[in-house]
Amino acid sequence: MPSATSLLVRRGAAVAAAFGLVTVAGPQVADAAPAATATGPAAPHWSTCPAGSEAPRGTYCTTLKVPLDYARPRGRQIKLTLSVAGDANAPRTLVVNPGGPGEPGIGTAQLVWSQLPADVSAKYNVVSFDPRGVGASTPVSCGDTRRLIKHPAGPYTPTTDAQEQARRTVARKVAEQCYAKAKDLLPYITTENAARDMDRIRAALGRDKMDYLGYSYGTRLGATYATLFPSHTGRMILDSVVDPTVTTYASQYEQDPALQHRAEQFFAWVAKKDETYHLGTSAAKVSATWDAVRKKLDAHPAGGRAGSAELDDLLASGMYTDLEWADVAQPVADYRRGDASALVGTTDQLALGSVVPARLAYNCVDDAWPRDWATWHRETAAAAPKSPLFAWLNSWYSAPCAFWKAPTARPVKIGSAHVPPVLLLQAKDDAATPVVGARRMHQALTGSGLVVAGGGNHGQYLFDGNACMDRHGSRYLLTGRLPAEGATCPAAPAP
Repeated sequence: MPSATSLLVRRGAAVAAAFGLVTVAGPQVADAAPAATATGPAAPHWSTCPAGSEAPRGTYCTTLKVPLDYARPRGRQIKLTLSVAGDANAPRTLVVNPGGPGEPGIGTAQLVWSQLPADVSAKYNVVSFDPRGVGASTPVSCGDTRRLIKHPAGPYTPTTDAQEQARRTVARKVAEQCYAKAKDLLPYITTENAARDMDRIRAALGRDKMDYLGYSYGTRLGATYATLFPSHTGRMILDSVVDPTVTTYASQYEQDPALQHRAEQFFAWVAKKDETYHLGTSAAKVSATWDAVRKKLDAHPAGGRAGSAELDDLLASGMYTDLEWADVAQPVADYRRGDASALVGTTDQLALGSVVPARLAYNCVDDAWPRDWATWHRETAAAAPKSPLFAWLNSWYSAPCAFWKAPTARPVKIGSAHVPPVLLLQAKDDAATPVVGARRMHQALTGSGLVVAGGGNHGQYLFDGNACMDRHGSRYLLTGRLPAEGATCPAAPAP
C-alpha cells in the first residue's frame, strides 16, 4: 500500500477547516527546549529548520547524532533532525511518528500540537523527527527512478507473461539502483534501530520516560520501543495498529480483502450521491461503471499517461479515509463528461510518489521476504478472486523486496510483561491496518486498552473528527487511565 503519511498532513488541514480550528504560525519555543534533567544531557538548541524540509514555516528544529550501527556505538554516526511545537516549559513531551515507514516527520509536531485540546497542549509540547534514512535526517536514496517507471504503466493484474515480466523487471531495477546508491546505509534502516534512536531522543530531551503517539507504521515503531525500553516508556497511544504477529509480506494479504471491502463501501457512498457524480444508483452499478472506465483507459489512456493502473492508484489513495472520497469520485465523473484534466493531474501527482526509497528500505530489511517470484505469483493469484482491485496492485508496490540486496534483520518480537499500559485506537473497517492487527497487538501488549470505532478511517485521534475517540485519547494523555475492556465508539459522520 502507498504510505499514509501525506494523508495525515492533508487531513490535518481538512479537519482544521471543517471544525474551525486554526493552525498556529509557529511553536512557542523561542530557541528553547524542554528542560533537561539535572543528570541528563544538555538541552538541544532549537533553531530554523533545514531549507527544503517538510517542516511548516515557523517550526523549530535541531539535530542529533546517533550510531549508524548500534553494535558499534562509537563507529559511524548519522544525523537525525527533530522539530518541536508548544510551550518549552510544558511538564511533558509527546513524541510523534506519523507513519510510513520512511516518510518525513518533522512537519508533524506543529500539526499535532495545534490540534490538541487546550488542557492537553498545556501539559505537553510535541516533538517529531525524520527517522533515520528519511528527509532531513541522513537519507537513503535510490537516485532518479522516474526513468524506470513509465506512465501509463501496464495494468496491475497481468493478463500475459510479458506484462508480468515487465513489472518484475522494473521491480528488480529499482532494487538494484537503491543498493547501488545506498548500500552502506540499507542494512541499518530498520525499525529496531529507529526505536533505539528514539531512546537517544528521549535522553536528549532530558525525559526519564518517552510519551508517544504513533499512527499506522508508527504503531510498530512505538511497540518496538516499548518492548526494548519498557522502563523508559511513558504514556503511549498506538493509532491504526499494525499486526505485530506477521511479516510485512504477509500483512499485504491481510490488507487485500480489507481494501476490497472498503472500495465496496466507497462505491455505495458514490451511489447515494448519484445526482452529483452520475456513476450509478447502486454500489453494483458504480462498480460496473468503474470497471468500464478502467477498460476504456487501458485502450486509450487519458492525456496519454493515465491508464487503468493510474486509476487504480487513485482508488487506493482514497481507501484510507472517506474524507478523500469526493477527491476520488469527482475526477472520474469529470472524465466521463469529457474533461480528463482533473484525472490526469491527480494521477500525475500520485505517480511522483511511486518509489519512496526509505519506505522500501524499512519494509525490505525489517523482516524476510520470499526471494522466489513463483511464491509471490501463486499467493497473489490466490488472493485476487476475493480482492480483484487490489491483490496485484498491493504486491507490485512491494515487489522490489523480492530482489533487495541488503540483508534482512531479525525483527523484535513485540510484547513484554514490563510494558506499561498502552492505549490502542482502531477503526473497524480500516483497510491499511485491518482490525485483526489491533486485536493481536492488544494481546501482545499485556495490560493495554483497545478502543474500536465504527467506520474505516485510518488515523483516529485528532484527525477524524470523532469526538468519542478524541476523548479517549486526551483523557489517557492527561491521566494515564485506560478505557474499560471492549470499549467502542461510533463512526465519525460521513462526508
